[in-house]
Amino acid sequence: GYARQVIANAQALAEGLAAEGMRPVSGGTDTHLALIDLREAGVTGTEAEQRCDAARITLNKNAIPYDPQPPMTASGIRVGTPAITTQGMTEGNAKEISALIARAVRDPGSAEEVAAGVAALVEAHPAYARS
Repeated sequence: GYARQVIANAQALAEGLAAEGMRPVSGGTDTHLALIDLREAGVTGTEAEQRCDAARITLNKNAIPYDPQPPMTASGIRVGTPAITTQGMTEGNAKEISALIARAVRDPGSAEEVAAGVAALVEAHPAYARS
């Protein structure tokens, strides 16, 4: 069902980000969201949130356990999968999204290209049936 798919998508997203050197804090997730430690990527949560926003990806900065950064900067991001699951996306799409997130986070100059990738994914999975 839907809830099971939300979790499967969150696990695929966390695994995809881990493969990109962005470590899930608890080693993965059993819920609808994952907390990702960005310290190895050398990017703060605030920078990641802004870069993803510029690339049309919505996520939130989030403190990680024993975070060296102040809360308003943070060293992590929180990613969730209910929205993509509602749009009919599955694990393969979640892996694609992890690659898009990683590119947006690492390379601020890629925002336009990443946004195009996001648009293509969204267009292939409309949230509501087109009438």
